[in-house]
Amino acid sequence: MSYKQVVMKSDTGPAAESLSDGFGESICRQLARSIKIQRKLPGGGRVQIERKLPFLVVYRQPTNITDPGTSQLLLGQAAYLLAPIDHTRDKAFTEFVHAIVRTQTGAFGGFFLMEIWAERDSAANQKTRQTPAFEIFAATNTPIKLLEQLERVLLTITVAGQKATVALTHQDAWAPPGMTPLLNSNTLRELNCVFIGLQVRPIYRHPETGQLFTSELQALRHALSYVLRQVFYIYAHAYTRHRPAHYHELGSQTITAAVKRVDRILAEIDGELNLLLYVTPVNTGSAWEAFKRNHFEREPVFRYRPIPVDSGLVKRRLYLAPLEHIEDPTLAHIFNAKRHELDRQLTLIADRQTDRFLQVSLQLYGGIEPPLLETATCILEQFRVDDDKLLAHFIDASGFAERAEAELSWYRRAYPSLAAKVEIRGDLHGVMVSQGDLLVSEQFTLPEPQVEATLAHEVGTHIVTYYNGSAQPLKQLKAGMANYEPLQEGLAVLSEYLIGKLSRARLRLLAGRVLAVHRLTAGASFVETFRELQANQGFNPYTAFSITMRVYRGGGFTKDAVYLRGLLALLHYLKADNDLELLYLGKIALEHIGLLEELRWRQVLKPSCLRPRYLNHPQAKERLQRLRQGASVLELVD
Repeated sequence: MSYKQVVMKSDTGPAAESLSDGFGESICRQLARSIKIQRKLPGGGRVQIERKLPFLVVYRQPTNITDPGTSQLLLGQAAYLLAPIDHTRDKAFTEFVHAIVRTQTGAFGGFFLMEIWAERDSAANQKTRQTPAFEIFAATNTPIKLLEQLERVLLTITVAGQKATVALTHQDAWAPPGMTPLLNSNTLRELNCVFIGLQVRPIYRHPETGQLFTSELQALRHALSYVLRQVFYIYAHAYTRHRPAHYHELGSQTITAAVKRVDRILAEIDGELNLLLYVTPVNTGSAWEAFKRNHFEREPVFRYRPIPVDSGLVKRRLYLAPLEHIEDPTLAHIFNAKRHELDRQLTLIADRQTDRFLQVSLQLYGGIEPPLLETATCILEQFRVDDDKLLAHFIDASGFAERAEAELSWYRRAYPSLAAKVEIRGDLHGVMVSQGDLLVSEQFTLPEPQVEATLAHEVGTHIVTYYNGSAQPLKQLKAGMANYEPLQEGLAVLSEYLIGKLSRARLRLLAGRVLAVHRLTAGASFVETFRELQANQGFNPYTAFSITMRVYRGGGFTKDAVYLRGLLALLHYLKADNDLELLYLGKIALEHIGLLEELRWRQVLKPSCLRPRYLNHPQAKERLQRLRQGASVLELVD
């Protein structure tokens, strides 16, 4: 994709007038009033300055040669300037840059101007062309500490397993090949402006054909965006009056039309899938009765609801979502991961009750890693209890629904927009949250001591995170970011512990699910796994059946391993004294925590609307402290 194509496809606003007819003065008046600048320049260029900031990144298209990909390294920055292709040597463009620097220097007392260009492709660098490499160009009076910091953060960049190299050239007058310097040394001194050039090896394209390597380009752009923010942060604190609290504060705060469109499409598709409903049998009760009548020796036959989704047509919509138009590298990364996950989920639905189902499930949720199996085995060996002895007074579906409505009423007082409802249905097993509503099987029964734990699990975690995500500008936090299930279920189990209701039977149940998934992937039949759980692990027949059904449904559904896996990952997270309440921002994954923290600093995300009620429980603070001190999963039950 050429530079001109990128500009044509971006959300750039109305075309601008000539640079020579007062355009620069108009831009500077807007900057002085803190008005966001997002304008086209004549000849295909663009200026984007979101707010008053003490830096600007510039790119000038080389004359008489193509330079695919390089201009895209700037996209997503909060302040950047893509020079008009036909005006790279014009005095008007130089004066335009001068005016921006002068205006911003007046606001901050200093300014950082950086120009980026690509190293020329040549036969000499063929052997190392896939190694990220940078050359810094700076005047001899450039602060050495700033150059050292720039070199340090550039050296942290790794693309496709290759670590970056960095060189430094001191030169009082420099510019990209074939061009003249943007500003001379006298002007820079007058404006108190630090001017640094950064030459980038174009590992993102083929040296002969210019074909873009999309993965390398995205990875380099993402890494470079962090590097530039860190250097601008260091500069701002040392040489200006600006004092950002974090380098991510210097990132873009814009949610573009392209971002909103992609976010909406992905969330709509996610909302249409109802994956759990499509893979959950509608005849669990009768299948259990038939299994008993056959003395647990014949595999039950499960029936499923019809699938109103044409996976092929939905995938067409999925890949028409214009991710390539998203300039923000962080949001592009989040959306790309979600698109891949939705693709696999659509394949899973299409492959229900086929031999392919298990393989797709493994792609989505993984198998059983040895440490997870070891932990599950240890739980089953240490907590050998008879489930029936734990049962007390039962409540039925109606009684549980009444308690759930009361719990929802408590949350509505804190957040009146919460529209969750409780629905009793005859076509599912157990209880689940779907699209923010609590669905309860009409055959559902629950021992009274477990009601509070189940409400904390389903309402206090799943519904709370759904509505917290709904209040965010990105719908992905409501629909669920890629691979959100382990953290979501880990938090839900944690809630049971924090209120003192995580029983040995519950922990054994999670371990039994891991064992069942392991047996499934090892080739065991439904009946063989059921017998392992009942005869060897001590589960009562119905519990053993329920675990096995959940794991073997659809053709082999490995999702049930995420409960224990997510809990273990969460314990590790808390032991490192990380922020718990950040995890309730929406339906998120632990691997995305850094990205979400970045988006919060950039003011793209807002604080949560709801806080789980169970965090106010008298025991919660003390129990949470125990986890931060390193309590193991075996120490979570009394």
